Amino acid sequence: MDKVVFAYSDVTHEHVMHTASRALAGGADFELLGPARTMLPSTKPVVATGATRTGAGKSQTTRYLAALLEKQGLKVVVVRHPMPYGDLVAQRVQRYASYADLDRHDTTIEEREEYEPHLDAGRVLYAGVDYEAILREAEAEADVVLWDGGNNDFPFYRPDLFVVVADPLRAGHEMHYHPGETNIRLADVVVVNKVDSASPAQIAEVRTNVGSMNPRARVILARSVLTLQGGEIAGKKVAVVEDGPTLTHGGMTYGAGVVAARRFRASELVDPVPYAMGQLAETLSRYPALEHLLPAMGYGQGQMHELETTLNAMPADLVLSATPIDLTRVLKLDKPVVRVRYELEELAGDAAGHDQSNLTELLAPIVERARAASGSGSNH
Repeated sequence: MDKVVFAYSDVTHEHVMHTASRALAGGADFELLGPARTMLPSTKPVVATGATRTGAGKSQTTRYLAALLEKQGLKVVVVRHPMPYGDLVAQRVQRYASYADLDRHDTTIEEREEYEPHLDAGRVLYAGVDYEAILREAEAEADVVLWDGGNNDFPFYRPDLFVVVADPLRAGHEMHYHPGETNIRLADVVVVNKVDSASPAQIAEVRTNVGSMNPRARVILARSVLTLQGGEIAGKKVAVVEDGPTLTHGGMTYGAGVVAARRFRASELVDPVPYAMGQLAETLSRYPALEHLLPAMGYGQGQMHELETTLNAMPADLVLSATPIDLTRVLKLDKPVVRVRYELEELAGDAAGHDQSNLTELLAPIVERARAASGSGSNH
């Protein structure tokens, strides 16, 4: 081989350089493709979200940004970072406007976690693998294109506003993961999320690191507000299902489900290990530090069946689902399901009581440009 191109995300800098060392030792050049070569320009304003790590709260930030733009009367079309499995030709351009589209495209649980909340809000979403073709179709029906990043990759489209989410529960990771550090250095806005769960020292560390890498970025503090949908859990034994990538790619040992179980006083988090089967059991053994929870593994019918069988076997009063999808649409469960919903909430000031910028203000130039284009007859 003459050249090795590294094209994966949410890995340590050390991992990248070990890979580079293997390539160089084999005589090849080692290359990382940068934003100038990979970001496509759009004819419409582009707002993009990214993160320092998987599970920082990027998806809820994307939903929050979409709602802010829609309150201004703009048509927002979301384009999701690719999560393709199977026939890539069939997945060239995928448009989702209803739950029927989820079934038609045979989407995995991982994909549904990202798509369903936008569909619930009445939003059109595109995904697939041909990102120029997708962009041209999205532009035809959007006032604003909203790029919803995956893992901690940087955007495929050149953003007019780039919002990056940092996770203080993993303080320091913003300086040690690829391409999360790139995202911080590219960011126009850094949202430090989960400040209600992190310590003041963790929040301060993230703010110091962001300031050293990108002093021009505006910093916004936010919390992830948890609510229950479908019943109460106090005093109940619960089987917790969490967002999968946060635990595997992201390296977290718990997620919003465990936080909600404790906050809303569940009596017990049932240990899934004795009841897990197949690839799900292998995943739990591979990540022994995980708390008593199940990652929402569902990259095909086999894994969905394993998750369903495991949940039905667990001696729990109910399933506490912290995955963004409605599990009852894809699994046949013999227990009630209570969903954990989590939404972004900006703080009005920082820890010192100083006022801070807000995302509505920072979106104002995007809104002005989109309205000018709309008024000229490009869309409406």
